Amino acid sequence: MKVLVFQHIACEHPGIFRRFFSEAGIEWHAVELDAGEPIPDLDGFDALWVMGGPMDVWDTDTCPWLLPEKTAIRTWVQELEKPYLGLCLGHQLLADALDGKCDVQATPEIGILDVHLTEAAHADPLMQGLPAQMKCLQWHSVAVTQPPAGAELLASSPECTWQAMRVGKHAWGIQFHVELEDSTISDWNEVPAYAAALDAVKGPGALKVMETDALKHMPKFKDNARLLFDNFFGL
Repeated sequence: MKVLVFQHIACEHPGIFRRFFSEAGIEWHAVELDAGEPIPDLDGFDALWVMGGPMDVWDTDTCPWLLPEKTAIRTWVQELEKPYLGLCLGHQLLADALDGKCDVQATPEIGILDVHLTEAAHADPLMQGLPAQMKCLQWHSVAVTQPPAGAELLASSPECTWQAMRVGKHAWGIQFHVELEDSTISDWNEVPAYAAALDAVKGPGALKVMETDALKHMPKFKDNARLLFDNFFGL
């Protein structure tokens, strides 16, 4: 088993899943697209994971590598028909690459917030074992507003309908973050765009509050990540 990972900023890596990869003996190869690393031959990989980042799906002028990335995602999902998992920006890129649409939200979602699974999620192989309502880390101001054709809604929140979706039988997008480690929030706050968004939405001192809240929920975050990992590779 070999997993290809698209990264868009160094600090948004697979997080806790790196340990799970190691424990399971799964080989993974990260491509840092924002640093100019080329996309390899897709035929050599069994699964594609696409991580988050501070850019938006339409930022092709400043991030021209988004164009070949979207082409690769489209090829992977529609032609190769291999398993795909997109997190945050990777969720939005799945929608955009398959002719869906993303837009700026009226209210950004930043913090430890509630997400609700849909009825369809109870029969979805990736979502098995997850609680019907769960606390999740959110850190985004753009959402999928029009899903790809045939997408199935798996999770929602009050401010973002398309929190999770499945496209076909083998591609999943998740808007909320499931890859958390103890240091994730403090690491991401070092990114100017993330820090500015946090201050704008939550006000001064919000970082400490969010770190404290996240650590309180961290055991459950890690349990949910383990479930998702086992479900994905159990397919």
